[in-house]
Amino acid sequence: MLSSLKVIDISTVLAGPSVGMFFAELGASVTKIEHPNLPDVTRSWKGEQEDKNAAVSSYFASINYGKSYIQLNLSDFAQRDSFLALVKDADILISNFKSSDYAKFGITTAVLNEVNPRLIHGRISGYGSNSDRVAYDLILQAETGFMSMNGTPASGPVKMPVALIDVLSAHQLKEGILLALLERTQSNVGKEVHVSLYEAAICSLVNQASSYLMNHRIPQRIGSLHPSIAPYGEIFLTKDGKYITFAIGSDTQFQKVLHKIGLDELVDDARFLSNQLRVQHRSVLFDLMEKQLLAFDAHEMLQWSQENFIPCGQIKNLEEVFQEQQAQDLVREEMIDGILTKRVSSIAFKYSDNIRKGK
Repeated sequence: MLSSLKVIDISTVLAGPSVGMFFAELGASVTKIEHPNLPDVTRSWKGEQEDKNAAVSSYFASINYGKSYIQLNLSDFAQRDSFLALVKDADILISNFKSSDYAKFGITTAVLNEVNPRLIHGRISGYGSNSDRVAYDLILQAETGFMSMNGTPASGPVKMPVALIDVLSAHQLKEGILLALLERTQSNVGKEVHVSLYEAAICSLVNQASSYLMNHRIPQRIGSLHPSIAPYGEIFLTKDGKYITFAIGSDTQFQKVLHKIGLDELVDDARFLSNQLRVQHRSVLFDLMEKQLLAFDAHEMLQWSQENFIPCGQIKNLEEVFQEQQAQDLVREEMIDGILTKRVSSIAFKYSDNIRKGK
């Protein structure tokens, strides 16, 4: 799809490299440049079960796919000139250096524009273009409210198990670059697209931010529960030892569940007549539903829910997830440095052509 596009990726860790992988999956030629002595640090981020001598970790593999690799030291003038020669012929450059490093390496915006006026430079920073503060996903989760909301009253603040702020920042940068590419078809001029992890995180607070801004409500740690919908996120044990959860969004859905699990008497119970009332009395409602659901196997509840358009799901571990063919279809394999690597695709959308049928 983008086979004529040339991308240079000099970023490290997750957000930037995942943008490079996105374009590689779309057919672009992506070259990842690493320092000869200080390669991407995620090559060394290995679990205890991984080969300590391998040049690739599963973390590195997760966001590096379909790329070619070269080593350049931008502090060396000759090697920097080699880098700029690559930039001259490139469409997109992806970076996440500290702001001061661009001048140190002689690759400021002015230099890059002079070398290639059509270049689209996608930059990622932690806290903005004027800050050199070191930023990792964990720190951003802490400082933008996510950890304060995540967890339970007993657990205290909890980070999310994936680097979600990096993922969200990467999506923001993809969108900005794609818009810059579209604009370049008209102007024939490139531009710099900058995304900070901090702003990407704040922009992703959505309903929680509005709840605070409009109602002055500071979200509390309530586990998987939804702050304004019930039952939504309560976890129920089934007869066969599985865990399921519901995301009930309407009174009709709620009433159908009550009929299914033998709680018809609650349909007219004043405590549960509306969603707002159910949120108010959710702990009582949970106790009542929990007892009834122990009489059902997970498969039975899931099958019934699907047939009746009730949002219900089984809580699965990753082994169970990747037993599903739909998940397997998103796995991408590639040999890197003699190692068979696997990761999931960075692309979830699909294209289909509009077909005009004759009369």
